[in-house]
Parts: sequence; structure tokens; C-alpha cells
Amino acid sequence: MTEQQQAVRSANIDRKTNETNIQLSFNVDGTGITQLETDVPFLNHMLDLFTKHGQFDLKVTANGDIDIDDHHTVEDIGICLGAALREALGDKRGIKRYASVFIPMDEALAQVVIDVSNRPHFEYRAEYPSAQVGSFTTELVHEFLWKFALEARITLHVIVHYGQNTHHMIEAVFKALGRALDEATSIDPRVKGVPSTKGVL
Repeated sequence: MTEQQQAVRSANIDRKTNETNIQLSFNVDGTGITQLETDVPFLNHMLDLFTKHGQFDLKVTANGDIDIDDHHTVEDIGICLGAALREALGDKRGIKRYASVFIPMDEALAQVVIDVSNRPHFEYRAEYPSAQVGSFTTELVHEFLWKFALEARITLHVIVHYGQNTHHMIEAVFKALGRALDEATSIDPRVKGVPSTKGVL
């Protein structure tokens, strides 16, 4: 086993503001274990899917001003998860860097394309039939993914090609995100140093 493979790729992030109080731990090389305690049940469900399909370990404890709405809590969890990923990957030596994954969920089809580039960029193409899934506002999917990509410093493209059920469409996105991130961050023994002609990511 190489030194790259032996390195522990995990991070702990604490974020406390006047709006939220979040403790998050993330292990890139996990086994799909989650411990999620937030005030946003639908996000818990999506993070559980993301973690299990990406074979990560994720623990989140979050309290926020949900008496206003879910926005700050969802946004700040995205910020913390992105920061944890960036810290866990370190200098990114040996990673595959790129991934593109399609995931169906019944009638819905989502695609996630990732470049772990250290250049944050987010493209989002999704039109949902409903503005709500239960009490969860669907526009918060964009907010979460945007802040995650920004803090992780990755290029992230998310495309929902079609679907009729909003829950299915969002679920396909989070499953695809987990699978794509798992592939992009996996170690390729053929890669010497970082996968860039610049010599740094």
C-alpha cells in the first residue's frame, strides 16, 4: 500500500453563526456510515443517500433558525461539507480528479460531472414539477450544491435530464453526486503526484 493510500482523508468542521450551529465530520474513504441530526428531514434523507452511494462516512449535528425557514441550515451544511472535502483531500495527490455519472431513479434521470480542480464553478440544469417536497423547498437543492462546490473548490455540473416526480429527481441528483465524487476522489496508482500539467491543483 502506498503512502497516498495510507493517509487518512478525513476532516472535522465546526461552524457557529447567529443563524446556525453545525458540527460535521467527513471521511472520504469510509463505508457509507451516517449519523445525521439536523432540523431538515428531507436533507437528512438526501445526505444519507449521498454518503451510502459514495461510500463515505458522514456525521452532522446541525441546529438552525428553521422557525424562519430551512435556508440557512441547508446552506451552512453545504458550506461545511465542502470545507471538509477540501481539507480531507489535502494536496490531492494521486486522485483521478474527473468523473461523470448518470443515475436513474424510476422515471427520473440525473447526471453529475465533477472536476476536483481547485477552481470552484457550478452549473445547474434542473426544472422540477413541484416547488416543494413535503416541507422542503426545492430551490434549496441549488443553494446546497452551489455552496458545496464553492467551498470544496470543485467544478460541479448537475443536469436533471427528465423526470415527473420531484422527490425522484432530487434523489437521483444526490445519488449521482455521491457516486461521482467517490470516483473523482479515488486513488489511481498510475497517477504520480497530482493529475495536472501545472503540477498543482
